[in-house]
Amino acid sequence: MAAGSPRPTSRDVAQAAGVSQAAVSLVLGDKWRGRVSAGTAERVREAARELGYRPNLAARNLRLGSTRTVLLVVPALTTEFFAGVYTGAARVAARHGFGVVLYPSPEGIGPARNPFASAQAALDGVIASSMAAEALTAIRGDQLPLVMLDSDPAAGTGAATVNLDIRDGVRQVAEHLLALGHRRFLHLAADIPSWTFEVRAGELAERLAAVPGTDLRTATAAISMDGARAACEAALSAPGPRPTAVVCDDDKLAAGCYKAARRLGLRIPEDLSVTGLDDLALARAIDPELTTVRLEAELFGERGMEALLAVMDGREPAPGDIPVRLVTRGSTAPPAAL
Repeated sequence: MAAGSPRPTSRDVAQAAGVSQAAVSLVLGDKWRGRVSAGTAERVREAARELGYRPNLAARNLRLGSTRTVLLVVPALTTEFFAGVYTGAARVAARHGFGVVLYPSPEGIGPARNPFASAQAALDGVIASSMAAEALTAIRGDQLPLVMLDSDPAAGTGAATVNLDIRDGVRQVAEHLLALGHRRFLHLAADIPSWTFEVRAGELAERLAAVPGTDLRTATAAISMDGARAACEAALSAPGPRPTAVVCDDDKLAAGCYKAARRLGLRIPEDLSVTGLDDLALARAIDPELTTVRLEAELFGERGMEALLAVMDGREPAPGDIPVRLVTRGSTAPPAAL
């Protein structure tokens, strides 16, 4: 567009493409699917490119009552996992002209202060971790288009769900340790009442119960290294045969277990095998490096945002859980002969 030329309008684009202004709005607002043909959509985009047309998003949003803003509600940002979820969600959102506001619930529990004067007025939709469900209710985010992460799809809440295949991840851990010959297990469980942690406990118990001669103890701890160290040290010091493998609900708990083992004079993996779940940078920083389940945090965020866009557009989100993978490192080995 030459200097001093009038700024092209949506009417100009419509005339150049031979369509209505409504069709231009649908295509450039990425709401054309099922309403105009793919060929028409491409013709509109080409006309906009040739004319140098840029839609006035602020004016359009004011007309439509839309802020093009999504809220991502997560527990307190104590690991990089939810930072990865945010990165993935923001990447997809940007491609569709949305921004993402990240709202960590203090400690992941309890009522949280509303970050907006009115969440419904300021937002177009919400993506929330089930671990921050109480904060979600406090900010009235459950009254907006909603996608829940790590949430029971059978809960009957009416919200769309996006999940990692945590059940399969625990299955991979159990089969790996059983194949190494372990039969005495300690489950170091996160002390958080959340569906995802219930799934981990249930799947581990079910897998081990199917193998004769196995024994499973459970110790709970807050997701912190000090809490995990104290809980693991107490469990490994309890009367009776000591477990030879510890299955931890996440990598931070596993790091705490390393500290407990060191205090008790136990070597990893010679005396005690340890597994985690997440595959944080921490998993490769400790020695020996941690056998853990890799969760693709950025893909999780991408799928969550794609699901929310589908909900807002009246479509069904893509089905299926996100695959996870066991990464075997130096923290697991066959149990020592007794």
